[in-house]
Amino acid sequence: MKFTIAVIPGDGIGPEVITQAKKALNAVAEAYDHIFLYKEAQLGSCAIDATGGPLPKKTIEICKKADAILFGAVGDPKYDNDPSAKVRPEQGLLQLRKELDLFCGVRPLKAYNNLIANSPLKREIIKNTDFIIFRELTGGIYFGKKELSEDMQSASDLSTYTVDEISRVAHLAFQAAQKRKKKVTLVDKANVLETSRLWRKTVTEIAKEYSDVSLEYLFVDNAAMKMILNPKHFDVILTENLFGDMISDVASALCGSIGLMASSSIGNENALFEPIHGSYNQAKGKDIANPLASILSAGMLLKYLGLHEEADAIERAVDKSLALGITTEDIKRKIQSSTSTSKVGDFIADYITNQDDSNMNFKNIHMGQSTII
Repeated sequence: MKFTIAVIPGDGIGPEVITQAKKALNAVAEAYDHIFLYKEAQLGSCAIDATGGPLPKKTIEICKKADAILFGAVGDPKYDNDPSAKVRPEQGLLQLRKELDLFCGVRPLKAYNNLIANSPLKREIIKNTDFIIFRELTGGIYFGKKELSEDMQSASDLSTYTVDEISRVAHLAFQAAQKRKKKVTLVDKANVLETSRLWRKTVTEIAKEYSDVSLEYLFVDNAAMKMILNPKHFDVILTENLFGDMISDVASALCGSIGLMASSSIGNENALFEPIHGSYNQAKGKDIANPLASILSAGMLLKYLGLHEEADAIERAVDKSLALGITTEDIKRKIQSSTSTSKVGDFIADYITNQDDSNMNFKNIHMGQSTII
């Protein structure tokens, strides 16, 4: 089959991890007889430097015509450290979500058995953790009216939600729960916020359509605490934009590295796939960034395209790389050694195209002691 994939490397380590994700996709194309056509586009700081804005019109056009979008990272310290900057790289990603109506963010979290010792949590707490976060992406405080007083002594950000915005992401969360452990946890702040009370009322009504799924409610502060004390409590978490942004980063620490967290942003007609880590500019060009989240995002992209067997091959390759200790320095505390970004990508690609080779042969290949025959 033939697919067109829009590729947005972005800023910082984005281009490096995207290169490894493309290696995995190319290996899938070879092993399963597909054709992936890549159309590269700009977004973020690099786009500001090239065009004056964080999201060129050409990028929007490329994304709308593609079957799916693979994205790297966005952000640059020169903007982070300048509160007066009127144009910022992150505006490009928010605008793209709005332009393509990518209203649902999906972020799975899985505790890998080979990395349990790398988690800050005790083994008995983290083992078998497996949940998924559904985050509304195009509403709330990030997109509300923003005001700064003329004397610059006060500021405000308006958070607004409609029933329709809440309903469409809620239905996706319940449908996902039906295929998992049949439990949805709504995370809000309904004791304080009117928007949260609308979320709770709307989701409660929608839950009646899914009689096989249980619904519970947690305030966001309690949810963050429970995520640390008992992460196995969760199956599907449903929440609004700001809270989803926060608890996703809390979740990323549980498995031992944010470099393992993939995500998707889904709309009715388009979908974007990206690692949740930032641009990590300190590692830019050093070949040390963990590419596994980007590679796993490519796996989510394949599932979106209906290529489930191919996506499973990517997941098996990631599992094998962790089992053999072929990964980067952010998780070396567990594996006692580390390798480069590019070599991890090479291993993943080799495994996908040579899945019947022995564990020892793959280990030797990684160490440069053998070649695949």
